[in-house]
Amino acid sequence: MKKIQIVTDSTAYITKANSIKNDINIVPLSVNFSGDVSLEGFPGEFKDFFDKLKNSNEFPTTSQPAVGDFVEAYKKAFESGEEIIAIVISAELSGTYNSARLAADMVAPDKITLIDSKTSAGNLKLLVETAIQLSEEGAPREEIEKEIIKQRENMSINLTVDTLEYLKRGGRLSNTTAFIGTLLNIKPVIGLVDGKLVPVGKERGKKKAMETIISKVPENVKKISIAHVQNISEAEQYKIELEKRFVNAVITIDELGPVVGSHLGPKAIGLCSSW
Repeated sequence: MKKIQIVTDSTAYITKANSIKNDINIVPLSVNFSGDVSLEGFPGEFKDFFDKLKNSNEFPTTSQPAVGDFVEAYKKAFESGEEIIAIVISAELSGTYNSARLAADMVAPDKITLIDSKTSAGNLKLLVETAIQLSEEGAPREEIEKEIIKQRENMSINLTVDTLEYLKRGGRLSNTTAFIGTLLNIKPVIGLVDGKLVPVGKERGKKKAMETIISKVPENVKKISIAHVQNISEAEQYKIELEKRFVNAVITIDELGPVVGSHLGPKAIGLCSSW
């Protein structure tokens, strides 16, 4: 039993097997699609959602977990440990942090450390893994918090899309911009800046966009997560390329789920880097 238990949310996209093995308490965000509300779930469970997204003209909305969801997660975590560190999706991307904070104040504010990861996806998962490792080594809560805050400053996320359709549906592109961009085969490079996903560039063609994304990875990178939306074939190809270029980095492939992936659309791909 670890003295310090770890709580996070579903946008870390930690597999169900991993969550069980490492006793990670995961609080899911929810998705409302055509009036059907469902929890986000785990990697390996997203295909039906994205198939529906491809075949629908509607666009889903996402919701942060309720305060009560975090209250339950904290109480469950206290059954196995004495203290909690909760690391959640960027407060600029979701209200999840606020729900987690209100719940912590209700349950045991002196025993729960809540950290805004300022990120999501593979980088959030990495922060969680760091917290788990330090917890298993017996590090105190304050030391773990300090290391997480330090590590989150040395991270980046850059992504591109297969089609502009889902950025248009989500209101991030006007119809005219999406139309012209499609005609010219323009692919945006979307980066995480100050906790927000914002356009940081654009290229002619997806391959060129990925070349730009790879060029943004520092030479001293330690870990790279190839993040994709139902696009394992391209992810595997880029893994081979990245392993040749960044020989000292640990490179993984991670699936994006509905909360993040619906705004990018199927076949989107990018890199979460940590150095």
